[in-house]
Amino acid sequence: MVTVNLGMLHYILDHVYGAFVHRTKITPPFFSRGWGGTKLELLERLISQLFPEVEGQNWPPSLIQPIWKTVWDTQNACLREGVFRTPCDEQLLNALPPESHNARVAFLVPKSVPPQKMACVVHLAGTGDHTFERRLRLGGPLLKQNIATMVLESPFYGQRRPMLQRGAKLLCVSDLLLLGRATIEEARSLLYWLDSEAGFGKMGVCGLSMGGVHAAMVGSLHPTPVATLPFLSPHSAVVAFCEGILKHATAWEALREDLAAKEAAMTLEEVRERMRNVLSLTDVTRFPIPKNPNAIIFVAATDDGYIPKHSVLELQKAWPGSEVRWVTGGHVSSFLLHNDEFRKAIVDGLNRLEWKEPAL
Repeated sequence: MVTVNLGMLHYILDHVYGAFVHRTKITPPFFSRGWGGTKLELLERLISQLFPEVEGQNWPPSLIQPIWKTVWDTQNACLREGVFRTPCDEQLLNALPPESHNARVAFLVPKSVPPQKMACVVHLAGTGDHTFERRLRLGGPLLKQNIATMVLESPFYGQRRPMLQRGAKLLCVSDLLLLGRATIEEARSLLYWLDSEAGFGKMGVCGLSMGGVHAAMVGSLHPTPVATLPFLSPHSAVVAFCEGILKHATAWEALREDLAAKEAAMTLEEVRERMRNVLSLTDVTRFPIPKNPNAIIFVAATDDGYIPKHSVLELQKAWPGSEVRWVTGGHVSSFLLHNDEFRKAIVDGLNRLEWKEPAL
């Protein structure tokens, strides 16, 4: 009798999927236009400013005023879509492509109770998640538990994608940092809007893969306690692009040529080292511990070809009090099969928060 190691199968599935999507020439690689020149220097400076000098001191989120239209409305729930100007400051706004200047959100809300007795979770996009649908499907069943879902379309994705960009394949390394920095700003503003304008009693932020890295950063930098729920997420983009399957989807030769035009000629290993240094800015373990560590739940996969186990454990070690839950599978299979585990983590994370005191 032949016994099959399921874990190995899940891991192989990740590599087969990765080879099909990233190694074939169906789509261009990531960063085919190089590092991003002066934009990269600007982003490196702006991201290093994210770390507060004093522990627990965060800059206040910007107030936004979304313009809403109703998509559908039933007895039990309502789906609206909103548009707002990205709250990024002028330097970031000038660096963003014009297509990304306006942010789009979908907002799915139950009608059974008033907002102060309801929670809302902001769902951030994973790599290649250009639409609202998948995240609305994840959040939809939570309506029964009085949990609303707010889905943010990422800069560089969906209707915010620059004209020259193919799919999710960002053209420059600076675009990855810019996408992250703008997403943090927009998600914090949405949480602030949910709290101060919509009056929700509890808030959370979640995301899959790249979206989970951004969710962890938002949870860390938000001035009030929120449930922080990263799913299938590394501790840093270094892991994804220098260790995991996406290293096969990166235009290393174009990056080397871009550096050679400005600096001395480099080996590919030196180019990868430069990438590690740049992407170390996305290392979540450098960010402050969120205000309520026991409302942080990481969900990780046992046989993930994109994210090694050590990366998840580094997050847990950096944020004492957080919880890691393991699901059996790889990155792709867990993404498809374990939505119930992600929903359970959302419910449990929110349950570990206190209800906000009603305003007098």
